[in-house]
Amino acid sequence: MTTRGFVGKRPSTDDATRLPPGQYQTHDFPVLSKGATPIVDLATWTFTVNNGVRPIKQRSWAEFDMLPKTTWRGDIHCVTKWSKFDTMWEGVSIDDVLRSAGIAAPTAYVLAKSYDEYDTNIPMADLVGGQAMIATRFNGAPLAAEHGGPARLFVPHLYFWKSAKWIRGLRFTTRDEAGFWELRGYHMYGDPWREQRYTNDL
Repeated sequence: MTTRGFVGKRPSTDDATRLPPGQYQTHDFPVLSKGATPIVDLATWTFTVNNGVRPIKQRSWAEFDMLPKTTWRGDIHCVTKWSKFDTMWEGVSIDDVLRSAGIAAPTAYVLAKSYDEYDTNIPMADLVGGQAMIATRFNGAPLAAEHGGPARLFVPHLYFWKSAKWIRGLRFTTRDEAGFWELRGYHMYGDPWREQRYTNDL
């Protein structure tokens, strides 16, 4: 596990109300990865929506970048206990991903597929209604590779491992299939306000 930038201090009263249980505020943006950062070539990058094994829609980077953009500002929370306030993200909302593919979600669950194969599971109910996006920019700049660029899933109301880095697609599943980290002891859902870090957390 590679880590960088873990710096915490006692929060102000106002900031403390923004911290989920067990979290501390950092002003850095820590980098966590289990292996080397994938270098994803935009010339070959694709984003594919699948219903099970069946492809529904595939887009190149140029095609994906033409989709409507949305912006989100707020706080993010990592399962390793850091929180970063007032971040700004830009990308394509999952609502627009589905709309542009001409589909409604065919199942209640999704596996976010990543170029590093650290896929993660998420209920569709947590992706639609303006709650999530495929993020391509952070704080006004293209998303850096170390933070999941060129594109990552972004689901800010869940612990940040659910915002899968180096995204390559979404696969609809008929049941809540555990992803890479969930199979290795992380919580199936990951709500920071309920401190759902590990399998047996309520």
